[in-house]
Amino acid sequence: MIAFVSGGARSGKSRFAEQLAREWHRDSGGKRYYLATARRADDEMADRIACHRRERGDGWITLEEPLLLDEALDRVEQGSTLLLDCLTLWASQWLYGSDFHEAEGDRMLAALLGKARQKTIRLVVVSNDINEDLPPGDPETWRYLAFLQGRHRQLAREADRVVEVVGGLPIDWKGVTGR
Repeated sequence: MIAFVSGGARSGKSRFAEQLAREWHRDSGGKRYYLATARRADDEMADRIACHRRERGDGWITLEEPLLLDEALDRVEQGSTLLLDCLTLWASQWLYGSDFHEAEGDRMLAALLGKARQKTIRLVVVSNDINEDLPPGDPETWRYLAFLQGRHRQLAREADRVVEVVGGLPIDWKGVTGR
């Protein structure tokens, strides 16, 4: 089972995704993992990471992997639940903090989804919906948006459930029950 949860900044998407992962874990067992793509680049990010950990509570096995998402899945036990938060940071690090090319990002995400299905891992992927404004004027922002939105389309096609969170309220676009 794969769910894609998107929404604007501070929309409540992470909280919703955590609750969904808790429900899937409760219903199916296995272990519960949190795959963090954030890097502790400064004090503000370290504070945000600590806050997220407190809000999430106990019972999560945290994996930190900013780039190689499919390799992180090798550390997740079969039949477990995995929350990946967030694809937005992963995309920026992929494009601007690595030597990887955009096409390899497409393959990375495909490998992640394939491994999750192969290992019967219930996967919840969180990402920011940042394409709600006028098209950007500069080429690099446009490149980033195009890359991220391409991954969003890829996820929406492959996911069993697609949810957008607006003002803390989930809107199901695909797979309403998600179980």
